[in-house]
Amino acid sequence: MIHIPILRAGRTYRSLKTVSVSHIKTGEPFVEVSQANTGLIAKDLRDMSLHRQELAEHTVADLIAMCNAAAQFFTNGDLPLDGGTQSPTDYIKQVSGTTGLPETLCHQNMLKIHGMLENIEIVLDGLTRGLDLRVLDKGWGDQNGRMLSYVCETDALGAVLPSNSPGVHSLWIPAVALKVPLVLKPGREEPWTPYRIGQAFMTAGVPPEAFSFYPTDYPGANEILFRCGRSMLFGGGQTVAPWLNDHRVEIHGPGRSKIIIHDGQNGKWQEHIDLIVESVSKNGGRSCINASGVWVTSHGSEIAESITDRLVSLEPKPLDHPEAGIAAWANPKAAHCISSLIDRHLKQPGATELTTGDRVVELDGCTFLRPTVIWCEDPEHPLANTEFPFPYVSVVEVPAAKLVESIGATLVASVITEDKKLTEALLSIPLVDRLNLGAIPTNQISWDSPHEGNLFEHLYRQRAFQSKTV
Repeated sequence: MIHIPILRAGRTYRSLKTVSVSHIKTGEPFVEVSQANTGLIAKDLRDMSLHRQELAEHTVADLIAMCNAAAQFFTNGDLPLDGGTQSPTDYIKQVSGTTGLPETLCHQNMLKIHGMLENIEIVLDGLTRGLDLRVLDKGWGDQNGRMLSYVCETDALGAVLPSNSPGVHSLWIPAVALKVPLVLKPGREEPWTPYRIGQAFMTAGVPPEAFSFYPTDYPGANEILFRCGRSMLFGGGQTVAPWLNDHRVEIHGPGRSKIIIHDGQNGKWQEHIDLIVESVSKNGGRSCINASGVWVTSHGSEIAESITDRLVSLEPKPLDHPEAGIAAWANPKAAHCISSLIDRHLKQPGATELTTGDRVVELDGCTFLRPTVIWCEDPEHPLANTEFPFPYVSVVEVPAAKLVESIGATLVASVITEDKKLTEALLSIPLVDRLNLGAIPTNQISWDSPHEGNLFEHLYRQRAFQSKTV
């Protein structure tokens, strides 16, 4: 059985305590993962200032070049794993085997991470809004006649990571080029991607001290969040709730991303069904940037029926099928629980399911949830503004005057409208993290525009600075 060790500042460490993760199809133990306890994590994190000094020896330009090299190693290289090597094909099959993501989608996520590494200079330009990155090497500099100085507010970036989709790991990658070491706690079913990214970076010449990888339990995750000056936390509402008011922790919780179609475009809503279906179903519906809601001001039932007609053709397939587009569930009980929750909510008035047949499907030894479309006449219904990690979407119709106040917190909103007042209202509210004006899928990313938070501003603070020294 494959073993994934702890990485302590890049050095492999095999723990006496391990967790076995089973293959999703066979149920047999597939990978053994060493576990870090809170004492080990606390001891190691005392040395993070020394590890940051190792990164400080390199210029940002050097680290950008290493990121570009790491892109090739990650996608094409045979990288160290368990005393041997892991090929790209091995990686794809292993991620699919423990997460249930089809191999085709694992490959797409692999290319997304490759894109982040290859385009890291564009990413940093977007995060820093065009800052001359040599300012970070020296600590201060002249930009367009203005003296600037930035100070890093942490010795390491902690990240408590999910298992839903490998592409999410692209969010913490820029920390390396920004000279901040990483302390990573992987999701239980997805230790493969952060470990492989770390190996790709080290193969490209990044100091090993930049990478600490601690598979651990709930107390261990809290230890990382408590001890790292800045962290990322991924999880559901209950997971992130205790940290919502801690400025040190950047929250990546439920997205509740939406397509919004306003009156002026409703007469042409048929033109946007492809965009809606892509936004809902891309990557198996597992991402926080997948649309879980379509909010309209008219023609709601017609739009919902049209979406249903398209999504019902998306059927579960074996994970190695070249056209597989729906992910299996690593925990079949969770799939049944979500399906039962939807059924319970449907007993309340104000919502109707338009998809038919069995929602939970067993195929090729795996458990799947088929796409689900809900027509909500009541915007306050529990199913109107929620999300699940499979192709699920609610279609909600509200009066135009109440649209902005009704949508609630939204990670990505793609707004199709000709109404300038609506556009201005959406631009003025803080509830939408990423606003797409026009027919742009919610899942479409731009390298120079972060979709959730700004990692540079999370890690660095601009300080007042004057100098008579040239």
